[in-house]
Amino acid sequence: MRILSFLGWPILTGILAAILILQLKPELLGSGPRVEIREAGSSQTSQSGPFSYADAVDQAAPAVVNIYTRRVNNNDEKQGDDSIYRHYFDSENPPASEQVHASLGSGVIINDQGYVVTNNHVISGADSIIVALQDGREAAAKIVGTDPPTDIAVLKINLPDLPTVTLAPTGNLRVGDVVLAIGNPFGVGQAVTQGIISATDRNSLGLNTYEDFIQTDAAINPGNSGGALIDPTGNLVGINTAIFSKSGGSEGIGFAIPSDLVKQVLQDLIEQGRVVRGWVGVEAQALNPRLAESFGLDQSQHGLIIAGIYRDSPAHEAGLRPGDILLAFDGKPITDAGHTTMNAIARLKPGEKASFTIYRDGEQMDIVVTTTERPAEVN
Repeated sequence: MRILSFLGWPILTGILAAILILQLKPELLGSGPRVEIREAGSSQTSQSGPFSYADAVDQAAPAVVNIYTRRVNNNDEKQGDDSIYRHYFDSENPPASEQVHASLGSGVIINDQGYVVTNNHVISGADSIIVALQDGREAAAKIVGTDPPTDIAVLKINLPDLPTVTLAPTGNLRVGDVVLAIGNPFGVGQAVTQGIISATDRNSLGLNTYEDFIQTDAAINPGNSGGALIDPTGNLVGINTAIFSKSGGSEGIGFAIPSDLVKQVLQDLIEQGRVVRGWVGVEAQALNPRLAESFGLDQSQHGLIIAGIYRDSPAHEAGLRPGDILLAFDGKPITDAGHTTMNAIARLKPGEKASFTIYRDGEQMDIVVTTTERPAEVN
């Protein structure tokens, strides 16, 4: 018994070692390599988002309106079929010398005072504007103010018990977040499409003077302009504005103005009748590798070359010169063709100071510029 007990532990240890070796080196059995597959646990595969966005739509959709506009053309050429708009404007055909050009879009009721935000291009040049609510009510709208540089317009309607939408801050939006687009595509009536945020801070598109778009693949079609882009909780994150399309319909590349910018423009238009923007008075172009090397900088250096300065502008008075290279604005390095910097300057209020980090004659220096209000003629 003692001999068996003495031999038992080495034998057991040997068996366990053999099992371990075969697990680590299964090819020793001659049966080929083992395929290892990593599988997520049940907690990792569960859906964190809702299976339906009906609650979000119920919250936001009543505040999304259809906008019908009419423009009278004093000529004999008819500008399209306006039959679907006669219900809102006229039951009879106008004289041949005053044909009607009718168009449609969408808008969003921001508060119960009746302020409606939409795109400027939806109502530009309109002689009459009608707002139709989801609940069937209709009202004539007046223009409170427009801001073509951002393509935002604010209307006012007078109706009681108006539904409103809640604005969500857009600074924390991430690529991949789910969004819903609500509007009146092709005039068929209110509709909802779903997608994700494809990109943020889109600019250099040539659509507006100030561009900071949210890009989404949620279907946006003609008639959706001015409508709502909402998050899965029903809060407004953007105003649908434009699409890139070869066919004229949605191809999964749509753009919305972020609610943060909408809020700023909306408040200025309502409270001051115009949008007040900071201005320093420079014209700039992006620094490319060849230019960077010619100035003695690394080819990878980002920046803006100040190509021109308005006489007696804040930049002129602060001492900036044509040929200066802007490397950073208020401590933030330049990383694009200048749109981010231009938007940042525009967000400053007149009288606020901004620091320009520039490169001049082989030296880096900081120049502080006090902004003024952007002149109307510059827009």
